[in-house]
Amino acid sequence: MSAACAPARTAVYRRRRPERTVLYRTVQTHLATWLELSCDSRQSASGPAHVEREFRRYLEGGILAHGFARARCAECGHDFLIAWSCKGRGVCPACNTRRMVETAAHLADHVFPRLPVRQWVLSVPKRLRYHLEHDRAIETLALRIFLSVVEQALRRSCPAADSDSRIDGVAFIHRFGALLNP
Repeated sequence: MSAACAPARTAVYRRRRPERTVLYRTVQTHLATWLELSCDSRQSASGPAHVEREFRRYLEGGILAHGFARARCAECGHDFLIAWSCKGRGVCPACNTRRMVETAAHLADHVFPRLPVRQWVLSVPKRLRYHLEHDRAIETLALRIFLSVVEQALRRSCPAADSDSRIDGVAFIHRFGALLNP
């Protein structure tokens, strides 16, 4: 639906313009320098390939020159273009937001029962993060211990609950900091 033919009650598609954001301009301006400096600091031929790939895909996502779909308004016949997204997992705020919303909708609609839900966050001390990152068994054990402690706390706070009642959980493990460091 274009702005030219949109009735007042209908949402209007407005193309996202990543090239106008501060993040996009910063990455575009400084990516080559950052990659060069990261190569020098590691004394290797290149930095992590997945990081460079994420940044390059981010610079292409949302830009019509790098691919688009053409859509048509059924009411007035007006055509408009929808740029491809980068579908990245680390840099692009639009793709991260879309993925987060889709995951939350799936969990709410198909996974979680119609019961109260709580969010619990485990923040691990920095000295332990390396071990969790490199050993899945330790990571799994830490998660099980955490869920066990949460379950025990909930049982203490609700003595009327059945002794065989259990909790379930969905875990999302956040492995990087604001600087894309592990």
